Amino acid sequence: MLFPKTLDYYQIQLTVMLESERYGEAMALLRFLLQAQGQEERHYEEWRSLLEWLEAAFPEAALNAEIERDAAEEEQALEEDDMARSLVRSKVQEDADYPDKLLRKVMGEPLSENTVLALEQLSYLEGNVIDRKLMNWLEEENVHPLLQFRTLQTLRRRGAQGMIRLKRGLENPLVEIESVPLKNEDFPQQINLVMERVAEQAEVHEPTLYYFAQELWGQFIMAMYGGAEYRKLLEGEDDVLDIWAGALHQMVSESLNGTRQEEETRAMYGITDTMRFRFEGAYRSLRTFANSSLLEK
Repeated sequence: MLFPKTLDYYQIQLTVMLESERYGEAMALLRFLLQAQGQEERHYEEWRSLLEWLEAAFPEAALNAEIERDAAEEEQALEEDDMARSLVRSKVQEDADYPDKLLRKVMGEPLSENTVLALEQLSYLEGNVIDRKLMNWLEEENVHPLLQFRTLQTLRRRGAQGMIRLKRGLENPLVEIESVPLKNEDFPQQINLVMERVAEQAEVHEPTLYYFAQELWGQFIMAMYGGAEYRKLLEGEDDVLDIWAGALHQMVSESLNGTRQEEETRAMYGITDTMRFRFEGAYRSLRTFANSSLLEK
């Protein structure tokens, strides 16, 4: 679904493409818009008519656009995993100590792009020894929550199974490796419903807020995965989702604008006085995570 201001943006882009005679790009955008759901029927009729006219008036551009689209899809469909696996295996053939070097990087260095890359490479290597070392590390060491989650994803990609008890501050959550989400869409519905609530309010009150909120929420959910707060969120009703959405909105808005307008935020999300204590708890959790992430960087 496209929100009104997002739709306006695409309409402006479409006009610019037509005025600059970028007909192939305009056709591609029209096809994208026709796939969007939840729009008024008159929009679909306008887009469909314009696309048909462009395809008839500029057949060469239509053909080029189709070729480019097919090429992009073909390139995207390449077996990237096989290519990456071959690359990693070739490095192992050159250096038998390469797997241990990757493990040392993951376990001995702070969370960074390099440690995440090392985990990705480990996912292509075979051997139960790697699984045992990664699992023992998570169970015995206080690993940064984001690195914990990335390691769990690596274990799942490697085909590891079973339960693992993480060492995380005052709690030791028990998680099932086979259930660890590999993509955003894999998370339970409640996680995405929080962002939907933020998107609805941000569209009206502060459009730029949504993009920052999305980034923070994605990182926060990975860091709290499997813990008590995560489980409460999944078990919660609409009021719990409202509380987290409001706290996320408040946190990001305060960071962007430097002002705290808690009452206005609570009113947006229907957070009553009886819910205020839980709202402040959710806000503190987000604030603590954000501050710890900054310190890590």
